[in-house]
Amino acid sequence: MRLDLINTTAFRLSVVYTLLVTLAVGVTLGSAYLLTESLITDEVDLIIDTELKSLQDKFARSGVAGVTDEINLRIDSWGRIGAVYMLADANFERISGNVAHWPFDGMPSEAWPEFDIATIEPGRRAVHPVRAAVRTLPDGDLLLVGTDISQGRRFAEKFRFATLAGIGLSTLVAAIAGFWFSYRLARRVGEVTRTCQRILAGESGRRLPVAGARDEFDALAASVNRVLDRLEEQAGTLRATFDSTAHDLRAPLQRLRARMDALLLRSPPLEGAVHESIEAALREVDHLQRTLATLLQIALAESGTALAAPAAVDVGELAAELVELFEPVAGAQGLTLDCRHEQAAIVQGNRQLLAQLLTNLIENGLKYVPAGGRIEVAVRRLADRVSLVVSDNGPGIAAADRSRAGQPFVRFGNAAQEGSGLGLSLAAAIARLHRGRLALESNEPGLKVIVELPA
Repeated sequence: MRLDLINTTAFRLSVVYTLLVTLAVGVTLGSAYLLTESLITDEVDLIIDTELKSLQDKFARSGVAGVTDEINLRIDSWGRIGAVYMLADANFERISGNVAHWPFDGMPSEAWPEFDIATIEPGRRAVHPVRAAVRTLPDGDLLLVGTDISQGRRFAEKFRFATLAGIGLSTLVAAIAGFWFSYRLARRVGEVTRTCQRILAGESGRRLPVAGARDEFDALAASVNRVLDRLEEQAGTLRATFDSTAHDLRAPLQRLRARMDALLLRSPPLEGAVHESIEAALREVDHLQRTLATLLQIALAESGTALAAPAAVDVGELAAELVELFEPVAGAQGLTLDCRHEQAAIVQGNRQLLAQLLTNLIENGLKYVPAGGRIEVAVRRLADRVSLVVSDNGPGIAAADRSRAGQPFVRFGNAAQEGSGLGLSLAAAIARLHRGRLALESNEPGLKVIVELPA
C-alpha cells in the first residue's frame, strides 16, 4: 500500500509548522515595518512642530511683518528641500509663502493634515505629497508649515515590499523544508508498512529496514526486529513441537486402527455388540485422524513454507473441475451445484492448497444446505484481483457469529455434531497465505463466502 502524502500526519504537521513560521515572521517583520513607519512620521512631525514654534516666536517678537520676512528668508536663503510655508489671513487668502493658494477646504480638522502640491522640476511637472500642521496666530492669521514626504513614502513602500517578500520567502522555505521532511517521514513509514504487510502475508523472514541514521525510527525498527526474531524463534519451537506431537500421535493412531481392523476380521467373528462397538471406535479414530491432518494443513499454510515455489493457477478452471467432481454427491443429496467462471482468472499460488480451499467451501455447503437447495461457485477476474464466491440458499450464519466462524473448532447449526469445525479456518489460512482475504456475507437467504486473491 502506497501512503498518500497529503493524508499523513507528517504532512499535516508540516503545514501547521509552515503556518506558524509564516505567522512568526509576519508578526516580526510587520512590527518592524510599523515601528519604522511610525519613527519616520514622528521625525517629520517633530521637524514641522519645531519650525512652527520658531515662526510663532518670531510673530510674538515682530508681528506679521517679521513672520513674512522670516518665511521669505527661509524660502530664499535657507532652502530646505521640500519645506512648505504659507501665511494666510482669516479668509484663507495668501499673505506670503511658497504655496500659491490655501490647500484645504476651510480649516482642516486633522492635527497633521496631508495634501498634494504640484511643482515644476527640470523637464517635468511633478506632484508631491506634503504633511503639514496649521496654527492660528493671535491676530487670527493662519500659519501653515509642511514638508515633502514623498521620499519617506518611497522608503516605506520599499520597506513594505521587502517585508512581504521576506514573509513570502520564509513561507516558501518553510513549506519546502516541511514537504521534504514529510516526504522522508512518509517514505520511512511506507517502507515499514510494506514490510509489515509482507510479514503478514507469510514472509516471516522479513525485517523492518534500519536506515543507519541512528534516530528514533532506527531504534523502533531494531526493537521490532528483535521482537520478530523472538516470535519467529517461538513459532519455530511451537511448530517443531506440534510436528513432533502430530508425528507421535499419527503412528499410535494408525497402529490402533490396524488392530481394530484385525479384530473385525478375526475368525470366529466377534459378537454383534462387540463388533458394533469396535466399528464406532473406528469411526472416532478416523475422525481424530482427519482432525489431526487438517490441523497439520493449517499449520503448514500459516507457516508460509507452502509457497516456496508458486506457480500460475487458473482458479476458474480449478473451480470447474471441483464442481464437476462434487456434482454426483450434490445430486444424491437433492442439491443443485453450479459453476460460473471466466477464462484466465490466473493467480500465483499452490494449486493443491487452492483446491483444498475450494473443497472445504463446497463441502460446507453440502453439509449445511438442506435438500432442494442450491450451491453456486463463481469466479471473476477483476482489475487487480480474482474474486471467488461460493454462495448458497441454506440457513446461513447470523451476522453476530460471522466474525468467529473462521476460528478453529467453531461449528454452527445442525452440523455442529459433525466434522471438526476446521474447514473455514483452513480456507482462511490458505487465503492469507496467498496474500488474499476471506469474508462472509449474507446471501439473503443463505451464506456467501468471498475469497479475493491478487491476480
